[in-house]
Amino acid sequence: MGKNLVEKIVSQHQAAGVMLAGEEVGIRIDQTLFNDTQGTMAFLQFEAMGMLAVQTKLTVVYIDHQTLQDGFENADDHCYLQTAASKFGAKYSKAGNGICHQIHLERFSRPGWTLLGTDSHTPTSGAVGMLAMGAGALDGAVATGGGPFYLTYPKVIRISLSGRLQPWCTAKDVVLEVLRLQGTTGNAGTVIEYGGEGIACLTVPERATITNMGTELGVTTSLFPSDLVTRKFFAAQQREAQWVEFLPDKDASYDRLIEIELD
Repeated sequence: MGKNLVEKIVSQHQAAGVMLAGEEVGIRIDQTLFNDTQGTMAFLQFEAMGMLAVQTKLTVVYIDHQTLQDGFENADDHCYLQTAASKFGAKYSKAGNGICHQIHLERFSRPGWTLLGTDSHTPTSGAVGMLAMGAGALDGAVATGGGPFYLTYPKVIRISLSGRLQPWCTAKDVVLEVLRLQGTTGNAGTVIEYGGEGIACLTVPERATITNMGTELGVTTSLFPSDLVTRKFFAAQQREAQWVEFLPDKDASYDRLIEIELD
């Protein structure tokens, strides 16, 4: 029996537990991202653990949420985060660069890798085949220190898209249809994996619209395969050398299959 994308990523990153739906599994995290809402607490916890440097392949701190300067608090947080990033070996994205989940998709996302972020829309990077999940400050700090991230191994729903988007229809209409079908509750412990010949008409920014709004479904995350469309996106970002094809096996199994026609 072949593997779906979730099974491939988790099996390559498994550190503890078992890969059975509903059971706890621990996975190694390749990248972490912090925004300035929870980043301060995360790095304070990271320091409290006695860590001397980040242990991930990449950690990025984004100044993108608490940018209103009506007091000293936000400015103090930003100064702390800038010095913490420098001290511990994280990258620092200053205010004005852009919002974390969009910039991370463009600059740092990698097919087949894992990402944990203290932003609920971290799953945006699932648009390129990354297992990207939102979490709290403590989970982010532990992962940044090299500890595994523990989660309930999810059920995997495949949403197969067919046809092409028609004029005046957008990627947001696709995810709104998924929301209509699935609702906004009862989806915890689930990952949505998109596939089918219809995904070929969706650019990575369009796929990112869909994975971003997977947060509104309440799922663990959403992701697309990494294909030639993904390669074109990486080339446009001058990162083609970091692209790899990442597809589910043809005989992969899923807990549920949903078919949506784009026509």
